[in-house]
Amino acid sequence: MNWTLEVVPVPVTDMDRAKEFYGDKCGFKIDLDDEVAPGMRIIQATPPGSRCSIAMLSGMPSMPGTRDMAPGSLQGLQLCVTDIEAARAELVDRGVDVTPIRHVGAAGWEDGRGETWNSFMAFEDPDGNGWVVQEAPSELSER
Repeated sequence: MNWTLEVVPVPVTDMDRAKEFYGDKCGFKIDLDDEVAPGMRIIQATPPGSRCSIAMLSGMPSMPGTRDMAPGSLQGLQLCVTDIEAARAELVDRGVDVTPIRHVGAAGWEDGRGETWNSFMAFEDPDGNGWVVQEAPSELSER
């Protein structure tokens, strides 16, 4: 049996602002924006080419056995791209505040691209949820 990661909840304070950020600024496809029950809204968005989506929820009770996350508390979500410089340029053009491209060197984080699998950048959504983008040598289907 496969255990596929398909949806990651992202805690946000303002659903419309988050939808605009992920849809317009990050270029994620808005798959769903629906009131699933009175006062319960879900927005699901998928990064280009990804099989895993994010879900932003409002008014939904937590599933028993789980804990709520405060907006901005989710850190380290990681996306992979095959051209980090082009990806950074696209995010900057869309108005996202992105860090410079960095790599891990002998003394820690250093500016500029690194070797294979060692080029990164980061950004945050309006609530402070943190994302990392890593350059991969090829598309996932080719690895």
